[in-house]
Amino acid sequence: MSTQTITQVTESIPAVLSLRTGTENNGQEAKQSSQDEPYRYAHLLPVFPRDEHYPPLTPFDHVDPGARALGHANPRAFLDNATSVIELTPHLGTEVHGVNLAALDSDGRDELALFIAQRGLAVFRNQQDFIDSGPDFYLEWGRHFGRLHIHPTSGHPDGYPELHLVYRDANTTFNFEVNDSLTPTVWHSDVSYELQPPGLTTFFLLAQPSSGGDTLFTSQVSALKRLSPQFVAFLKTLKAVHSGVEQADFSRSGRRGGAIRRDPVEYIHPVVRRHPVTGEEALFVNRQFTKRIVGLKREESGTYQSKETFTGKPLILATTETILKFLYDYIDKSPDNQARAKWAPNTVVIWDNRVTAHVRLSTVITYNQATHVIIAVCYYRLCRFQGETTRCTHYASSRKTHTRSCRTRPICMSRKAGLKSMRKWRERM
Repeated sequence: MSTQTITQVTESIPAVLSLRTGTENNGQEAKQSSQDEPYRYAHLLPVFPRDEHYPPLTPFDHVDPGARALGHANPRAFLDNATSVIELTPHLGTEVHGVNLAALDSDGRDELALFIAQRGLAVFRNQQDFIDSGPDFYLEWGRHFGRLHIHPTSGHPDGYPELHLVYRDANTTFNFEVNDSLTPTVWHSDVSYELQPPGLTTFFLLAQPSSGGDTLFTSQVSALKRLSPQFVAFLKTLKAVHSGVEQADFSRSGRRGGAIRRDPVEYIHPVVRRHPVTGEEALFVNRQFTKRIVGLKREESGTYQSKETFTGKPLILATTETILKFLYDYIDKSPDNQARAKWAPNTVVIWDNRVTAHVRLSTVITYNQATHVIIAVCYYRLCRFQGETTRCTHYASSRKTHTRSCRTRPICMSRKAGLKSMRKWRERM
């Protein structure tokens, strides 16, 4: 990886960022005060190095820390000092007060991982110590739960590519958002197109408006349980293609900073997966990255050509007919399966990406030169399913052709660097 040339996000970001501390009616004094105040987290602002490139991800063995907690005398001992533990819904989400995440030891972090696997989502309040611990601590925290993931297109703090930044300021946004849609963001599981999609994800705001920008989550476990047994049995026979091509083309068009760190990939995953720790089954499709069902006709699985064009060609943005359309609409419109994470200062939200989907509500209010920064630290986890991945495609930098289409089972790589690891993987299958 080359780190010599760094391209800053945009010229619209001033050298010293400031935050509005008052409203429009507070007068010139409040405005001048806010202009003089340097942004506290300026060292975490995103960069998009154009010469930062990585080879394809290689498969790895993962021991889920939540599995270790199953052997503890009290698997929820990390909550012993909590002052409040409130379930957001019966099936998804818990709000916790009085637990200092930054102070958890190894056993406490294992218990946290199990708790997240069971509840899907947890909202921890009053986590100033955690947020102010800095990027080196974020990395150390994340590595406890699994191998860190470097996002292929988003911005990151200078020198910390493992930290995934969701960023917007008063002038623009640097996120994967389609602005000509009524809903610029859609329900998704993060980077589900990867061979081993993320498991536990830690997410927190560094700056925020007084209201807006909440995140909705849905339980894919609860969603599956509500479907009829006959339909679930059918879904268990299906596999779907998840693609990162659209997201890469979005950046390649010059938006979101224009960085593409890895060639985009497509992987096949089961429509229904089983959690490796809890054993619960969950749907694993999402409107943003799931494109088609393997083995079905287009009308049966469903695709359509979007009017949105990033590279001069129509892109397949979503599947809309029959099976996938039903599942997408069901996920979107089932409030009984959903929980809402309302953001407040010093809040840390942690979820299990394997059994949930989420969407950010696009109601963020931006003030004059106010910077709203969200950091999400994503950790890859291995969810191993027999025959889960049967094909992948690694795309070259141009969409006109792709460099290689692989059909090595159960997993394939497109570069020689991964072949040795692949042989070991296949021997273990």
